[in-house]
Amino acid sequence: MYNHEKRTITTARLILRPFNLSDAQQVSEHCNNYNVYKSTLTLPYPYPIDAAISWIQTHEDNFNDNTSYEFAITDKLTQELYGAIGLSNNQKHRNGELGYWIGEEYWGKGYATEATQALIKFAFSIMDYHKVYARYFASNLGSGRVMQKSGMVQEGVLTKHIYKENQFVDLIHYGILSNNYSG
Repeated sequence: MYNHEKRTITTARLILRPFNLSDAQQVSEHCNNYNVYKSTLTLPYPYPIDAAISWIQTHEDNFNDNTSYEFAITDKLTQELYGAIGLSNNQKHRNGELGYWIGEEYWGKGYATEATQALIKFAFSIMDYHKVYARYFASNLGSGRVMQKSGMVQEGVLTKHIYKENQFVDLIHYGILSNNYSG
């Protein structure tokens, strides 16, 4: 459920909320992890606290300008920070790319799937998107499962599309259209 005033999305176990500068240390700790880095498109490595602060400082303007929406993935009861999820907003085409990361110690617990399902619902029900899409490295099968469990379907493979770790790697492209959304 989306709370417009607080800019939060509540699910069964999570609250997706705006990041605060006080989150920067935890963001840095989660992202300064080689395994998180190698499974993401844009995170730098190492990931110093200054990078977290700079990133968090862009969120408010992006949200207000309707260019992207970034949320902290937090535990509903303890407020513990598990990761991040964001959605770009291509207003002309009424679509956006969804991206997320989860701190390694929280992998395999369904948090990414729960947050992804909530953000897809936000995109279609609140923001009136036509389409949501996401991409993952072919080596990151867990991310592919998150997309599948969220109702997205594979649309193609971007062959040797990204240069990472001294090699070109494939990106698997997934998407979901609003008229195929059943949430």
